[in-house]
Amino acid sequence: MTTRRKGRPGEDHDETSRLMEETEEGLERKDVVAGDRGNIALLLLLYVLQGIPLGLAGSIPMILQNRHISYKEQATFSLSFWPFSIKLLWAPLVDSVYLERMGRRKSWLIPAQYLIGGFMLLLSMHINTLLGEEESTEAPNVTIITAVFFALNFLAATQDIAVDGWALTILSRENIGWASTCNSVGQTAGYFLGYVVFLALESRDFCVNYLGQADSLVTLSGFMYFWGIVFCLTTTGVWLLKSESKENENGTGGGEPDLGLVGTYRVLATILSKPVMKQLILVLLTCKIGFAATDSQTALKLTEIGVPKDRLALLSIPLTPVQVLLPLYISRYTTGPRPIMPFILGYPIRLLFGLALVGLVWWTPSFRSDDGSFPLHYYAIIVIIYVIHQVFVNCMFVGVMAFFARISDSSIGGTYMTLLNTFTNLGGNWPSWVALRYVSELTWSTCVQPTVMGEAPEEPLQLPSSCYSAERQMCESGGGICHTLLDGYYVESALLLLVGLVWAWWGIPTIRRLQDQPVSVWAVTHQRTQ
Repeated sequence: MTTRRKGRPGEDHDETSRLMEETEEGLERKDVVAGDRGNIALLLLLYVLQGIPLGLAGSIPMILQNRHISYKEQATFSLSFWPFSIKLLWAPLVDSVYLERMGRRKSWLIPAQYLIGGFMLLLSMHINTLLGEEESTEAPNVTIITAVFFALNFLAATQDIAVDGWALTILSRENIGWASTCNSVGQTAGYFLGYVVFLALESRDFCVNYLGQADSLVTLSGFMYFWGIVFCLTTTGVWLLKSESKENENGTGGGEPDLGLVGTYRVLATILSKPVMKQLILVLLTCKIGFAATDSQTALKLTEIGVPKDRLALLSIPLTPVQVLLPLYISRYTTGPRPIMPFILGYPIRLLFGLALVGLVWWTPSFRSDDGSFPLHYYAIIVIIYVIHQVFVNCMFVGVMAFFARISDSSIGGTYMTLLNTFTNLGGNWPSWVALRYVSELTWSTCVQPTVMGEAPEEPLQLPSSCYSAERQMCESGGGICHTLLDGYYVESALLLLVGLVWAWWGIPTIRRLQDQPVSVWAVTHQRTQ
């Protein structure tokens, strides 16, 4: 039995007053949110649009894999994702140069979104030719495709810079926290539409078996045409119907000084010259080497084995709640003086968990039936493995983002965070490019004679002895079959696992030392540029 503790005289009155005050504050917060509801909806829409070209770019490697391009060409296309890793180069330009009559953010937002819409409309008329028809012998033009999607991602990155800056001024100070929520939710939703929804509706097998259609519901050209129209119409609406506040344009609304173009680059140079920053950048550029092979190639390998690309895309659906809710839970452990601890704890587990991804690829052929399909429990295994993998990915991401928020100088928070995020993205892109570029060179294969009913032909074909690089085409065109003795994916995964273990021996103590540094060593002393 429990007893109620008797309070001191007046304690109940104080408690009642406190509850009434909290209720009034809660009502005030609701009123504040209601006042910014339109701005929050606008930011959410702009971030959704930003995610569309990113999702489409993410779907292209799956399509190219079905066209049987080499991993070296996949590495070439991966360069199209680099604009988000190097946007720091032109971010100060976007932040400081603008037409006053048009508005500081709209000066870049409007042209960028019109160009994205125009690119999509133009590309919709030529994308099938560039990719090559699936039944055609004409190979995809990977170089041009890479250049086009690099341009799309460059424009999306420019739009991201403008929207991020606008979010600091378009919202009231009480609602500024909604900016990151709009970014995360909107970009995830846009990527989901451009990747998962597109691949599902573009798949004839999915539409026939699950939606009761006679054929696929969309084509890549039609999908791009539709979103090109949406971009143009939405941009026109924002241009005509939404204005920017003069106060915010002058830099006073967001709490971040207007340093000007030269001043911003000087601040960046000052940040980069700090010894602690040099160590942190080295950590950020090297910490993902151990995951490069499994992160960049596992999905492509599963597609190569025969797992339908639309099924792999749909498996992202159960991962979406994990990606949204898990960071909220992990953030409970990033408060205080040691915010990067989830990163430190998650790194070795994620590194070793790469063996599970390698095992998944290794065992996948044994699940495939004679008709090429895979049982339901196989997809359940994929979901379980990827959910667990996502836990440790989020541990590392949330931990490092919390550390960035702690060390960033609040007087130039946007510039500081852009700098750190740039090196974080770059640290994931360059190892993935290297892993894709050289996986074929580490693959051991041989060209074998075809057999008919288990017997070799009477007159042996003149075939090369191996299937390395150009010899693969000679083998296949001559009627031979390339037989893989040892896949470079497994070689790279093993080698990079060892590299990752060595990195942990150096990197984790380095991170601990950086975390123990006082916040003052990361601060920047700057002067306002006139």
